[in-house]
Amino acid sequence: MKRLLKGGVVVIGNGTAKQDVLIENGIIAEVGPDLPEEDAEVTNVSGKLIFPGFIDGHTHFDLAVAGTVTADDFETGTKAAIAGGTTMIIDFASQDKGDTLANGLKHWHEMADGKCSCDYSFHMSITDWNEDVRREVKDMVDAGITSFKLYMTYPAMMVDDGAMYEIIKELKKYDCFAGVHCENADIINAKIREAKAAGDNKPSTHPKVRPDTMEAEAVHRLMVIAGEAKAPVMVVHTTCEKSFREIQRAREQGQTVYSETCPQYLLMDDSRYEGTFEEGSKYIIAPPLRKKADQEVLWKALADEEIQTIATDHCSFSKAQKALGKDDFTKIPGGMPGVETRGTLIYTYGVGKGRISLEQMCRLLSENPAKLYGVYPRKGVIRQGSDADIVVLDPCKEDVITVSKQHYNMDYAPFEGTKLKGVIEQVYL
Repeated sequence: MKRLLKGGVVVIGNGTAKQDVLIENGIIAEVGPDLPEEDAEVTNVSGKLIFPGFIDGHTHFDLAVAGTVTADDFETGTKAAIAGGTTMIIDFASQDKGDTLANGLKHWHEMADGKCSCDYSFHMSITDWNEDVRREVKDMVDAGITSFKLYMTYPAMMVDDGAMYEIIKELKKYDCFAGVHCENADIINAKIREAKAAGDNKPSTHPKVRPDTMEAEAVHRLMVIAGEAKAPVMVVHTTCEKSFREIQRAREQGQTVYSETCPQYLLMDDSRYEGTFEEGSKYIIAPPLRKKADQEVLWKALADEEIQTIATDHCSFSKAQKALGKDDFTKIPGGMPGVETRGTLIYTYGVGKGRISLEQMCRLLSENPAKLYGVYPRKGVIRQGSDADIVVLDPCKEDVITVSKQHYNMDYAPFEGTKLKGVIEQVYL
């Protein structure tokens, strides 16, 4: 079957042009102006923007954490993803401490296989490091894993600095890198003990015990470790100016450092933690939301192409799940949904506000993650021979984010009431 998308504006990383797109058997057969319509089902997309399918390199579906399991599994999570123009997600398979990487990957395949509405892959989280696990790294690469995850916080997940040095050095042998969650666990735990001793158990305490200084310290430490290992790394969910400056300094020393941020850090600030428990608990994420001044630094970094990707860190919990921490803010499951609204938020408040260009949006949501995670040019670009993963966006249509419209298995929307100008009309996988 042939389908011809007629009259739209094709957006790729290095330019935009009014072109038609011919799809045949799930592959882009031709891109160009005024393509012939014969033997094709024609879809008129005049006045619309045609992006390569978005890739979300940071999701957590069906994740057991904080005594519960995320509200979205791979079925509901990927339905929401593709409704929002994301045609590929990369979730985090995880090794349990004392277990093998192979068993971790097997478990994630069991949760995801046969349930996904979009394409999917995995990063592999390493939580326990020894010689047996070292030997497994090549097995993971052979199984299609192109990137790994390390944590500098969370007792069940974190590795010490020595293990981190050895891991990222080992990954370099296979042209892989680790994305790292950077926070200083020991200081955060000490600050939590202080807050609890003072009887401070509200959601508004959360950003106080996980300050930007403790994110920046961990980023600095990671930069030093990666420098010694002479290996590339990525700082996932970069939230603030202090962390970003550490990344800049490392790059000035010649290090290869990638950075990712998320819509919540670009568009929300820590005032969200004030008010009622139910409202404040919705925004408990780690690292926390920061200040408005940090948002401007991140937007400028995106415009200057010093942050490579915008992902979501989608990790959803219902209001009832968030209420598990009603008497202890540290027991509020950390995370919020995001895969469905990333594209329209970035178009509206990035491109629409003149903060980034159309081409930059394409690189941040599609091309750069495709290149970083090893699927380019099959994905991340609209050109002959690539997969026909395509997003058609109406730049003039307006909408409002509401819980009633979303596809998540959720009973609230973090961006409830947020106005959009730019609506996704069609998605092709």
